[in-house]
Amino acid sequence: MRLTHCTVLALALATTSLSATQRPAAAPPSAPGAPAAPSQPVGQFQRRPPMVTLTFSTTAWPDGGVMPATHSQAGRDVSPPLTWGNVPDDTASFVIIAHDIDAPAGNGTDDVLHWMLWNIPKASRALPADLDRISQLPDGTRQISGTGPYYRGPAAPATGAPHHYVFDIYALDVVLNVPAVGQSPAETRAAVMAAMAGHVRGKGALVGLYRHP
Repeated sequence: MRLTHCTVLALALATTSLSATQRPAAAPPSAPGAPAAPSQPVGQFQRRPPMVTLTFSTTAWPDGGVMPATHSQAGRDVSPPLTWGNVPDDTASFVIIAHDIDAPAGNGTDDVLHWMLWNIPKASRALPADLDRISQLPDGTRQISGTGPYYRGPAAPATGAPHHYVFDIYALDVVLNVPAVGQSPAETRAAVMAAMAGHVRGKGALVGLYRHP
């Protein structure tokens, strides 16, 4: 079953902390002289830190604004520059997913993927414009889109309302063991998102609007 974007995020949030009904009740105080109760194993039932909201932006357009033609299929199809911050201390890697939420795919269970990068190094805080079109960058970052190992710009038709292109960034506490080649883009996307479940420590989003002129 293909996991949708929202499904994976829900799984990640669900594993971030335990509800009150899931946590063991506190044991009553021991009577004087009674042997001490065995301590809880370290790490079991411990709350994880709360989810962090990452800052995420581009100099190419304001959040929620119109994406320039140079970053579209009608223009030069250049990947936009991206920067982020407010990163959790336990971050091990980043994932960025750019998708058209107004273009259903996979019988309506997914949407059109325009770009996905994973295993972005934990020290990174930016991506330059016009990223190399290769499946794995020298720093270990892997990338795909619905059509190949590169950014694929928006192409919403001139008729109708502009489409919303959402760029999501996730801070993970692991590096993902998902290859960039060997599967279809849809299968790779599903594998990345399945591997993310339970490991999302922070998230941010950036939105761009586009309609073919």
